[in-house]
Amino acid sequence: MFGFLVFLAFSVSGFSGDLEDGLKAYNNNDYQSAVKLFTKACDGGDASGCYNLGIMYDNGQGVKQDYHQAAKLWTKACDGGHASGCYNLGSMYAKGEGVKQDYHQAAKLWTKACDGGHASGCYNLGIMYDNGQGVKQDYHQAAKLWTKACDGGHASGCYNLGSMYAKGEGVKQDKQKAKELYGKACDGGDQDGCKYYAFLNQQGY
Repeated sequence: MFGFLVFLAFSVSGFSGDLEDGLKAYNNNDYQSAVKLFTKACDGGDASGCYNLGIMYDNGQGVKQDYHQAAKLWTKACDGGHASGCYNLGSMYAKGEGVKQDYHQAAKLWTKACDGGHASGCYNLGIMYDNGQGVKQDYHQAAKLWTKACDGGHASGCYNLGSMYAKGEGVKQDKQKAKELYGKACDGGDQDGCKYYAFLNQQGY
């Protein structure tokens, strides 16, 4: 099972005009105006407008909840280079929500999200390589992806990478390195990271 992050935070990078006004309307709980403004921004080629409008369709804010429409909007956002749009669309393909379930397509989209700097995209893609779901099983590739996720501040990515170093799976076994990664995971709020950091610490690593 995948742990999907629901993006409630709206993209604010590079916004102007209709997008900025849409964000103001949304923050004032004026969802109908926000929908109109994000639609205008999206139709004008603004990927962030499409992404934010997709969230509103996904959540049923100002519009009737419609996963199929959310998927269409996140497709436009992703095609426009919006990493979070690719991530959310990948999640829909993995779950079969608004689209037909397709792990291979989910992996492709999470690859785009990861390449765009989205840590959760790297993390979920690592899970797919670890499990051989939608891609050929490859522990080395999973380790590389969890390294990117961890470097991007994803605590569970640090934990999973630590586990690979502890077991010598996809990487050369290194329990000292595993302890460091568990510590990083713990600092990020991952309770399993805290537990295994303490365990290795007691063992003298």
